[in-house]
Amino acid sequence: MHRASETNHIDAWMGWFGNVVLEAQSRTLQNIRFLIEKTRFLDRLRDKLNTRQEKVLLRMLAEGPDGFQGGLSAQNYRSITGTTSATATRDLADLVFLGALNRTGENRYARYSLCLG
Repeated sequence: MHRASETNHIDAWMGWFGNVVLEAQSRTLQNIRFLIEKTRFLDRLRDKLNTRQEKVLLRMLAEGPDGFQGGLSAQNYRSITGTTSATATRDLADLVFLGALNRTGENRYARYSLCLG
């Protein structure tokens, strides 16, 4: 971009600047969409979650639209909440039933992702 500042030819700079603006707009729109989805998600689950479930969902939402990289495991759930395996299993099954989480895999390979939208 240094070359563009040495001449009156600003086409390259204008192209670069336009791309930066478009990228910023795209990221802003993604953030706004996620915020709206997050609000609807939490409104839909209002008064249906226990304290542990709410804590985990808020932690996942803090990571952005995809939640945890690779998905939430029962071990992650226990680590965040400090609960037993049996309670974590019940809480996670309830979150799937409520439509808050999607489950993939089985047994110890089960992973959970946010079900936004």
